[in-house]
Amino acid sequence: MSAPTTATGLAGYPFAPRTADVGGHRMSYVDEGDRDAPPVLLVHGNPTWSFYFRTLLRSLPARGRRVLAPDHIGMGLSDKPSRHDHPHTLAQRVADLTAFVDGLDLTEPVSLVVHDWGGPIGLAWAAEHPDRVAEIVVMNTGAFPLPPDHGLPWMLRAARLPVVSDVLVRRLGAFSLGALVLGTGRAWLPAEARRGLLAPYDRPEHRVAVHAFVQDIPLGPADPAHPVLARLEERLPLLDAHPVQVHWGMKDPVFDADILAHVERRLPRAEVFRYPDAGHYVLEDEPEAIGARVDAFLDRR
Repeated sequence: MSAPTTATGLAGYPFAPRTADVGGHRMSYVDEGDRDAPPVLLVHGNPTWSFYFRTLLRSLPARGRRVLAPDHIGMGLSDKPSRHDHPHTLAQRVADLTAFVDGLDLTEPVSLVVHDWGGPIGLAWAAEHPDRVAEIVVMNTGAFPLPPDHGLPWMLRAARLPVVSDVLVRRLGAFSLGALVLGTGRAWLPAEARRGLLAPYDRPEHRVAVHAFVQDIPLGPADPAHPVLARLEERLPLLDAHPVQVHWGMKDPVFDADILAHVERRLPRAEVFRYPDAGHYVLEDEPEAIGARVDAFLDRR
């Protein structure tokens, strides 16, 4: 098992992460704010980690909330086990998040914020526990199998090839590096963001989960993640009964306007904000606007 990375010296991430035992592995998480305050759970995707939510980790506790941001096993500052020691599948990610939330022994419903793979993971948990959910904030993600006519960008297609993907994604880190370019609507993310997003994925043994996430993208019913997404799609009406706010970077090459339209059809009561100049890393591109709108949304309770 590869040891977790540290966050020492990362600008904008002054937090002291805690650890929880999840399936025999150390899951790192940030826990900011008053323990008795309403809880907000931030669930990240790939190839990010809790660093991606650093602006919300600063702003939401100041508004009287307890904010929790776990790093998935194999990601961020959590343990980085091999595939032999951890499945690294969507179903396992949902089970890990369930174990994490159960271990917190929260006494009131959680406000859920999800991005990218954090959408299927967090929303699948929420769909099985709707009574434990308050509000939901969704950022550039999917909660259903990809539509049959929706292709993948070349980078994701290449990253799924059996031998090529191991070289590109795990050995060379090309997926993490490429996401810095394709994930933003800007010419380039600021140095603080680039350094922080890449920090935990500094060598091949630290990129096992990044690689596994890409390979777990389901393209058809035979893929392991497909049944999880199909069940989530069936149960999305349970979540539409909750207040939902959507933030969408319109320059996302994967979760584009077509995917947003599918999200809106399945969550028709959601409040939707489009950001024409933002990319997949929408919170990096529009931190102030999203932070203010999330604050106001959560204040309505």
